[in-house]
Amino acid sequence: MSSVHVALGLWPIAGITTVGVTARDADQTIIAAIESGITTFDTAFSYGYEGESDLILGRHIHANREGFTVIGKVGQRWNSRRERITDGSKAGLVADTELSLGRLGIEYFDLLMLHCPDPEVPIETSAEAIGGLLQRGLCRQAGVCNVNVEQLQRFQSIVRCDAIQCPLNLMQRDSLDDLVPNCRTHGVHVYAFWTLMKGLLAGRIKRDHQFAAGDSRPNYPIFQGAERERAHRIVDGMNALAHQAQQTTAQLAIGWVLAQPGISMALVGGHTPEQIKETALAQPLTPDLSKAIDRLVLSPSPHE
Repeated sequence: MSSVHVALGLWPIAGITTVGVTARDADQTIIAAIESGITTFDTAFSYGYEGESDLILGRHIHANREGFTVIGKVGQRWNSRRERITDGSKAGLVADTELSLGRLGIEYFDLLMLHCPDPEVPIETSAEAIGGLLQRGLCRQAGVCNVNVEQLQRFQSIVRCDAIQCPLNLMQRDSLDDLVPNCRTHGVHVYAFWTLMKGLLAGRIKRDHQFAAGDSRPNYPIFQGAERERAHRIVDGMNALAHQAQQTTAQLAIGWVLAQPGISMALVGGHTPEQIKETALAQPLTPDLSKAIDRLVLSPSPHE
């Protein structure tokens, strides 16, 4: 079955916070995604200290450029101390776009996005830079990530916003309150990330799992204390629902996201072929199955 709902997010194969990723893992993951029918890939200038995500992806798409949709993001980069910094200046966005395209070996992005607002630069200034790159033909559509409604409106006042990226999963739903409805009203596509919350909602991380040194996931609140226990309780119920639906828990979690009104696509990471072969099969859930998950997630915990 081909996947038109799932895009492969390439942050994991950059190997910065995902421990133990090899070049072979990265190549085989992209190959498996293509063989599974995935045609949309999400990269960024800062995915890798030296643009590893761009370089790896470029090897697999150059022979059939028109057959793929490439989403690029600029506005974040690594400094000499390997600290990720935000730079929404016009000069920075233009330079990073040109270098990112060079790494990929392509002439344009299908969608170029501001990775995040820069608190030191008005978002209108960053939007002007993206608009200029659009006029130069270095991208075909423009977008922005990690914004609230007010920031989105300011971006849109300068350049048409074709798409946004925002976090969304069955436990973290804030974007459904205002941001996604606003995008639906204005015809803006929404690409959801953290659909599996870095693997926690895929059902394979157990309560006693010990993360490897350097793995960034324990730093997230959802991987700590009562919030993590709540996640495991929900996953326990998801496992049973998945068995009944003849799906995997990961497919169910992604399918819930895809079933939400206004969501255009799920951005799903992966650093092994097996991961993307599984998640590429995710489809929007039926209303009944979505409601069953909502009851599971929204019901009080035994300790409340």
